[in-house]
Amino acid sequence: MHIFIAGATGAAGRALIPHLIANGHTVTGTSRSAAKADEIKALGATPAVMDGLDAQAVKRVIGEADPDVIVHQMTALSDMKLGKIDSQFKVTNRLRTEGTRNLIAAMKPGTKLITTSFAGWPYARTGGPIKTERDPLDPTPPKGIRESHAAIRTLEQLTIEHGGIVLRYGGFYGPGTGMAPDGEQAAMIRKRQFPLVGNGAGVWSFLHTDDLATATLAAIERGRPGEIYNIVDDEPAPAREWLPFLAQQLGAKPPRKVPKWVAKLAASPAAAMMMTESRGASNAKAKSELGWRPAHPSWREGFTATAS
Repeated sequence: MHIFIAGATGAAGRALIPHLIANGHTVTGTSRSAAKADEIKALGATPAVMDGLDAQAVKRVIGEADPDVIVHQMTALSDMKLGKIDSQFKVTNRLRTEGTRNLIAAMKPGTKLITTSFAGWPYARTGGPIKTERDPLDPTPPKGIRESHAAIRTLEQLTIEHGGIVLRYGGFYGPGTGMAPDGEQAAMIRKRQFPLVGNGAGVWSFLHTDDLATATLAAIERGRPGEIYNIVDDEPAPAREWLPFLAQQLGAKPPRKVPKWVAKLAASPAAAMMMTESRGASNAKAKSELGWRPAHPSWREGFTATAS
């Protein structure tokens, strides 16, 4: 198939393109900057310059490419900090809403649409610690992520209404990500600027970028229209387990501990929630329906391999 990756120069796109090429697909990958064309070409894809917020440009580029599948991975993220999600996601949230509408408007009938969402904090903070795709999203997200939460809901609704497939990725790590040894989150952990908040009971689900790629490929080839899939590893874990472990792998001192009320004031209610109340996600549906298995089933060995 001819697969069009909207937003191909992020860590997700860079991981995905080689897997698609190796499985016999041809790929067109977009970037907002012509300067990154060589990077896309080096991965084996045809580069295209496109601003996902420019409806006319999206229509023109997709028309010229004429793909069988469109994978929406457009973001505008850098130097991420938990306390400033909505402010840092302003452009990304527009890409999730306006950008998704632009892609759908430019698609020819019969084109498959894959969009990428998130399997972490959007789930409702009630009931058990691990959620499936059938469980509700948080109806009252805390201050600091409300705009981002609304954008995720819009992206998922637009996708399902169009008969597309939503992939809810876990927090991904690997080369080119914030948790890589040279990434911004890793730097914060070394400086002890990534504290363990309150009881650290917030459950996180992780995903290596290689597994992100194989799961996305499986969804392209075998995913059912109108479905949502959690794409995460096998071991959701509370912050009090994974954060000290990652610090150790990075050669850092243990994370500082701060009370929840301090985190709410110093960072945001959203940051405090993520570290104390967030829910993890089950990958059972992706395994069953997509025939997918993560090569890094646990963040424990994945963090160790990435940090080495």
